[in-house]
Amino acid sequence: MNSPIELPTPGRIPEGFSRDPEVTVLLPALNEALTIEECVEWCREGFRTAGVQGELLIIDSSTDGTAELALARGARVVKTAKQGLGKAYIDALPFIRGRYVLMGDCDCTYDFRRIGPFVEKFRQGCEFLMGSRYKGSIEPGAMPKLHQYFGTPFTTWILNRIYSSHFSDIHCGMRGITLSALRRMCIVSRSWEYASEMVIKSVLMGLRKDEVPVLFYKDRNGRVSLHRRLGWWSPWQAGWINLKAMFIFGTDFFLTRPGWILLCMGTALQVSLLPGPLTIGPVTLSVFWMLFGLLLSVIGLQCVFLGLLSQLYFDYEGTRLHRLLDRFRYTRTTVLSAAVFLLGLGTEGLFLRTYIHQGYLLFNTERAAMHRAVFGLFLLIAAFMTFTFGLILNAYDKSNRSRVHLGREDA
Repeated sequence: MNSPIELPTPGRIPEGFSRDPEVTVLLPALNEALTIEECVEWCREGFRTAGVQGELLIIDSSTDGTAELALARGARVVKTAKQGLGKAYIDALPFIRGRYVLMGDCDCTYDFRRIGPFVEKFRQGCEFLMGSRYKGSIEPGAMPKLHQYFGTPFTTWILNRIYSSHFSDIHCGMRGITLSALRRMCIVSRSWEYASEMVIKSVLMGLRKDEVPVLFYKDRNGRVSLHRRLGWWSPWQAGWINLKAMFIFGTDFFLTRPGWILLCMGTALQVSLLPGPLTIGPVTLSVFWMLFGLLLSVIGLQCVFLGLLSQLYFDYEGTRLHRLLDRFRYTRTTVLSAAVFLLGLGTEGLFLRTYIHQGYLLFNTERAAMHRAVFGLFLLIAAFMTFTFGLILNAYDKSNRSRVHLGREDA
């Protein structure tokens, strides 16, 4: 099956579902015949209790009759190839009719009879809602202890550190998002990492977010979870690819902040040694420390610029690009870079004159002059890097405008 296909549904919409839904409950399914009928009834009860018009959309890759059982109970079913959990949500996008989308599992581990809090927060203006099992409740035996007390808290802590967020349970499968935000989010992950990608992009896009306590139940007797079906390595693989998503989307975390630290440390070291060698107790900081400061400064500045550029890959609202363009306007950046370059060139010229005057013997040269020469070299490098960064930034802006213009013409 190359493309998703919606199975024909009965002409009459069963009680509890709507042709014009406000909420779509979107559930992927892979051989869930044991629980699918009860799950449909839970959703119907949830809509009725919350007083909301809703529909249940199943994205099915099963071979055990799950689709037929769901159709008979009134759900809409889209058949698609088994290509991963994230791909199931990607395939579902053209078929969603509700303004708000609730995601989860159809194994009755998440209680869709309690969707009222999600609906209330949506109506209050929230665009992305994460369920939290830790703020709700976890039935004994529902989660392996390794997941409950180490895996999920640890990866949640990592994501919060990288993105300055405040989630308590990033792997909770029950979550909600507006259809508009889901379309703008452009999910690309095909496997388990879709969960982290959604959370990360909700932060990068500046969506209005909140958490909703949820109940998490253990598997029904006779059901084997997907992780167990895939083998003992599956949870570790899921954790690894989720970390991969966090690191890729958070590239600037490993560049921009460390870069500023290195740049400040290196520049401070160079400035303190600019008058000449500095003795602190038994230690004398000479030109070799000046060169070390130069190294730190150059690496730091490079990291800062690379980090700022990496932010543009995930600048979904265009705010970061506009902010950077405002700070690095072409004329301002060019003039400033030229001024710094000429200052560095002048400093090197003075050193060259001293070097020639001392008979072309480097170690006969005044030490302060050597220190100034090192700092002049930093000024030359910094000026060139800043100028080229400004060029790349403006080139990206031109290219981005061209893509937007072509997109509008195609539309």
